[in-house]
Amino acid sequence: MLRSVLALRQISQRTITTGSRRPFQNKVPEKQKIFQEDNGIPVHLKGGIGDALLYRATMALSIVGTGYVLYELFMASLPKK
Repeated sequence: MLRSVLALRQISQRTITTGSRRPFQNKVPEKQKIFQEDNGIPVHLKGGIGDALLYRATMALSIVGTGYVLYELFMASLPKK
């Protein structure tokens, strides 16, 4: 028991490094070029096919949800038999 507590104390006193082992390239300038380019595409679709699919799925769910709400309101307004 004492040995595990001492080991935990030693581990907790070690310095934590924030440097990564693999250097990575900053991709922000590339993304800025893509999103700031004036090519007539709306900014929410400039990310590619994934953005287009997500946008269309969101619009479809919104339309279906609105239709369902209107249907339920219509059914609630009719008198029960």
